[in-house]
Amino acid sequence: MTHRLPLLTTADGWDDYALLDSGQGRKLERYAEQTVIRPEPQAIWQPALADEIWQAADAWFEGTDDSASRWGFNGSPAQAWPMTYADVTFEARFTPFRHLGVFVEQAAQWDWFRPLIEARTAAGRPVRILNLFAYTGIASLIAARAGAEVTHLDASKKAITWANQNQARAGLADAPIRWIADDAVKFLKREVKRGRTYDGVLLDPPKYGRGTKGEVWQLYEGLPELLHLATRVLSADALFLVATVYAIRMSSTSLHHGLAEALDTRAGVLESGEMGVRDQVGRTLVSAIFARWQAG
Repeated sequence: MTHRLPLLTTADGWDDYALLDSGQGRKLERYAEQTVIRPEPQAIWQPALADEIWQAADAWFEGTDDSASRWGFNGSPAQAWPMTYADVTFEARFTPFRHLGVFVEQAAQWDWFRPLIEARTAAGRPVRILNLFAYTGIASLIAARAGAEVTHLDASKKAITWANQNQARAGLADAPIRWIADDAVKFLKREVKRGRTYDGVLLDPPKYGRGTKGEVWQLYEGLPELLHLATRVLSADALFLVATVYAIRMSSTSLHHGLAEALDTRAGVLESGEMGVRDQVGRTLVSAIFARWQAG
C-alpha cells in the first residue's frame, strides 16, 4: 500500500459559503445570504476586517457551550434557508448546538469520492455506498447524484428527518437511498454476519454519542472496532473508505495507522491529514482530521 501523510485539504469550491474573517476566538462566515459569527478557539490571531463588518452579522452564537441555545440575531433573519453545493441543494438552519446542518470542510471529501463513483457508474457498474453517522445527508445526496445506491445511517431520527427533507429539496426523491436509524456498530456487526458489502464507506463518528437505545459510544475506545468493522463490509472490488474525525486531540497520523491496520492486506493508496477552510486573507482554520483509502 502507498502511504501519503500529512495532507491539508481545504473546501474551496463553494459559491454559497465563505469564511469571511477569523480571529480572537471567533469566525465570521457567510452561509448563502446569511452572515454568522461562531466560536473558533483555534483563531488565535487578530481579525482582518473592521469591527463594523462583524457587528453587521445576521446572527451570532454566544459562548462556547455547545449544549446551550445561545443564538442572537440582528433583526429577524430566516431560521432556515436553502444552500447549494455543486448540483445538490439542501437546507441550512440555526440549531441549539451552534451548527447549521452542514460541515463545509467536508466538501473536499465530496469532491474526492464523487468522481470515483461517477467513473464506475459510467462504465455500467452499480455502486453501493454506506454512510455512517450521516447527519443531514449531504454526503449521501452527493453520492446519489453521482449514481450510487446509498445506505444512510444515523442514530438520530431528527437528523434523518432533516436528511429526508434535503433529499426532496435536492430533487432526488426517487434516488435509491435507504434511511436507517440505528447504532452504527450494531448495524455493521449485522451486515458482516449477513455478508452484505459496499463499494464505498463514509465514517464521521462523534467524540461521544448515544445509539438509538441509549448506548454510549466514546471515540477513543470505540474507533478501532469501528474501523475494523467498516473494512469488513468493503466489497472485494471496493472503491474507497473515508474516515473523518472532529476530535482534534487525536492526530491524523494516529487515524492513518489505525485505518492501515484495519485495511490489512488491501492494496491501494492511504492518505491522511487535516481538513479546513481558508479565510479571505489566506489563513486556514483546521476543524477536523481525515484518513481515506482508495483501491489500487
